[in-house]
Amino acid sequence: MSFCLLLCGVAADGVGSLGENHLSVPVSDHGAWATAMNNLGIIPMGISGQQLVSESLCLQRFDPGLGLIAPINPMMAGIGLVPPPPVPPDMPVVKEIIHCKSCTLFPQNPNLPPPSTRERPPGCKTVFVGGLPENATEEIIREVFDQCGEITAIRKSKKNFCHIRLSEEFMVDKAIYLSGYRMRIGSSTDKKDSGRIHVDFAQARDDLYEWECKQRLLAREERHRRKIHEDRLRPLSPPSVVHYSEHEAVVLADRLKDDHKFSEATAVLFSWIDRGEVNRRTANHFYSMIQSANSHVRRLMSEKAQHEEELEHAKDIFKNALLAILTQFEQINAVFTATTRQKAWDHFSKAQRKNIDIWRKQCEELRNAHNEEIMGIRREEEMDMSDDDLDENPCKKMRSEENGVYDQTQVSLKEENDSLRWQLDTYRNEVELLRKEQSSRLDDDHTHILTNSHTHSHSPEAQILLLQQNMHNMQQQLLSLQEQLTSKEAELEQAREAHRNLEGEVIILRDKLLNNNGETVERTNGEEVNGCIPSLYHSRERRSEAIMRGGVASEKEALLLGIISTFLHVHPFGANLEYLWSYIQRLDAKVSAGELERLMLRLPSMFRQELSGVGATLEKRWKFCGFDSLDSRRENAHTHLGNTLT
Repeated sequence: MSFCLLLCGVAADGVGSLGENHLSVPVSDHGAWATAMNNLGIIPMGISGQQLVSESLCLQRFDPGLGLIAPINPMMAGIGLVPPPPVPPDMPVVKEIIHCKSCTLFPQNPNLPPPSTRERPPGCKTVFVGGLPENATEEIIREVFDQCGEITAIRKSKKNFCHIRLSEEFMVDKAIYLSGYRMRIGSSTDKKDSGRIHVDFAQARDDLYEWECKQRLLAREERHRRKIHEDRLRPLSPPSVVHYSEHEAVVLADRLKDDHKFSEATAVLFSWIDRGEVNRRTANHFYSMIQSANSHVRRLMSEKAQHEEELEHAKDIFKNALLAILTQFEQINAVFTATTRQKAWDHFSKAQRKNIDIWRKQCEELRNAHNEEIMGIRREEEMDMSDDDLDENPCKKMRSEENGVYDQTQVSLKEENDSLRWQLDTYRNEVELLRKEQSSRLDDDHTHILTNSHTHSHSPEAQILLLQQNMHNMQQQLLSLQEQLTSKEAELEQAREAHRNLEGEVIILRDKLLNNNGETVERTNGEEVNGCIPSLYHSRERRSEAIMRGGVASEKEALLLGIISTFLHVHPFGANLEYLWSYIQRLDAKVSAGELERLMLRLPSMFRQELSGVGATLEKRWKFCGFDSLDSRRENAHTHLGNTLT
C-alpha cells in the first residue's frame, strides 16, 4: 500500500489536480533539485518515479518506501530551512487521498463539519465502521485499516458495517481519522462498490475487562509502593519480651544490677508483672527483682547531683566568660572615648570621624545588650536563691498548722498512728539486723564451704532455703503488723461511733428533763400571780434556744440539718429513714443511716417520728415539725399577752 501526498485542494468526490507551483527554479532542471534534496537527506525522485541521482551519491537516511513522486519545495514548512507558519485554530484540517491496492479513499469536503463520535469508553480498542460498500470484503477492510495498526479481529455484518478490534488503544485514534472518507473499490462507479464510511468508538466487554484488569494491576502496584513507603517510614518495633522462667528471672536479676542494661531489664520486668506472672510461687523472685530496681534510686540521685554540679560549673564558666567579654567591651569603649576627645579628634578626616562614630555606637549597643544579659542571669540566680530559702523556711508549715483546729479525737488518732509507725520502724530495724547477721553468717558459711567443698556439696541449697524462710517470716511479720494497724483503726472508729451514740443519748435525756421541768413550771405558774408568767415564758424560750444551739456540734451536722429539713418539708406526709438516707447518700456517701437518726432524735422540736400504715404496711415515718413548734410558741405568746393585759 502506498500513499500519494498532494499539495493541493481536493474535491469531495473527485480526483484532485495539481495546484499552482510556486518554485523559483524550473521543474525541468533536475540538477538543482537533486542537489538540494540530496543535501536534505531525501532521494530525489522524478515524476515518473525514476531516481534522479545514483545511489552511490545519495545519503543513506531516506526510506524509499515513502514513495514521494511529487517535487518538494525546499522552502516548504517542515523541511527545516524555515520555521513553519502558525496554524490558526479554526482552520479545517485538509485530508489527503489514500490509495490502497484494492480501493481508493477520497476525503470529504473540508468545509463540511467533521463527523461526530460518541463518548469514548474506558480502555476502548474496538471501533465501529459503518457505511461500507456492499461489495466490500473482509480482505479489503483489513487492507484499509492495517495502516492504523495490528488488527486482532474483524466481525463483519451483512448490513454494510463491521467491528474491528485493534491491539492497542492509541491505534483507535488513527482509525477514527478515516471517518468521513468515501471508499471506492477499484475504478468502478457502481453504487455497490462505493460508500461513505463512518468510524466510531465501540463498547466491547473484552476491552472493558482488560481495562479493569489493568486498573487493578495499577492499583496493586500503587498499594505496594505505598506500603513500601510506609514500611520505610514506620519506626522499628520494640524487641520481643522473653517468657518468664526461673532461669530468665535469674538472668534478669543480674541485668538489673548492671547500669548499662537497667532500662531494658526494667521494661522486661514491667512486661512480666503486667502479664500476670506474679503468683505465690514466683512472688519471692519478683520481690528480689523489685528490690534490685529500687536500689538504683540512690545511683540516680547521685547522678542527678553530679549533673547539677556540672551545670553549676558550666554556668560559672559561662558567667566568667561573659564578664571577660564585658571587660573587653569596656576597654574598647574607653579607646573610643579617648579618640573622641578634641586633642585627638581634630587630626582625623571627615570620613574617618564618620567611621569612628559608627563603630563607637555599634560597640555601645553591643555592650549594653551584653550587660543586660549578665544582669538577667544575676536576677535568675537571685530568684533561685530566694526560692530555695522559701523551701527551707518552715514558717509556712507552722502557719498552716496554727490555722488548723484539731479535735481531741484527731490528736489521739495521730498519736496512735505515730506509735504504730514507730513499731513498724522498730520491726524494720530488727529485720535489717537479722539481714546483716544472716549476711555475715552467709559469708562465714561461704568461706567454710570454700575450705570444705569436697565434704559439703549441698550447702548453697540449704542457704537458699534458709534465706527464703527468713524472707517468709519477715513477710508474715509485716502482714501481722498491717493487720494490727487495721484492727486499731477499726477499734478507733467503733469508739468514735460509741461516743456519738452517747452524745445523742445525753442530748435526748437533757431534752426530756427540760420538757418535764417546763411542765412543772407551767403548773406552778398557773396558781401564781399573772405578772410572773411572761418572765417564766421567756426563760423557758431561752432555754429551748440554748438547747437548739447546743444540738448542732459541727458544720457538717448543720449542713445535714438543712438538707433533712428541706427534704422532709417537700414531703408533707413524711418519709422513712431508708428513703431519706438513699437521697443523702447521693450527696455524701460517708453519711450513715444511724448518724441521721441520732441527729433527728437530738432535735425533737424540729423532727417528729410517727407510725403510718396498718398491719404489714406499718412503718415509721419522720416529719418536719419546726414550723409547728414556732406556731405553738406564737399562740402561747399571744395567750400570755392577753392574760397579762386582762
